[in-house]
Amino acid sequence: MYFEDYENAKSQERNSDDVYSKPVRAGKRTYFFDVKATKGNDYYLTITESKRKIERDGKYVYDKHKIFLYKEDFEKFSEGLQEVIDYIKERCPVVEARPYDRPAAEGDENQPAGNYSDVDFDEL
Repeated sequence: MYFEDYENAKSQERNSDDVYSKPVRAGKRTYFFDVKATKGNDYYLTITESKRKIERDGKYVYDKHKIFLYKEDFEKFSEGLQEVIDYIKERCPVVEARPYDRPAAEGDENQPAGNYSDVDFDEL
């Protein structure tokens, strides 16, 4: 996640109390899942998509989109979201990009042992 994403999120105009925040860096975007409280101490969720762009003068700007999700809509929202995620996964499987390949460390079950060859760069 870009440092500026998180710092700018803190400085946004706040109309309610922040209770909990979870930033998620995903490629060129950062998603913020923010739990907020109303004056009556009722919770709701805001989901913000932030994408950092560079203007012609070299300055960074953030293109942001936000939705508000209220607790009475959580179940229907999550059902609809899961349905469309399943639809997409069935028709177009997700292949997650890996930033780099590295040999699996001993006991590292999360990294598969890959097809790696020993290269002696002095020979090249």
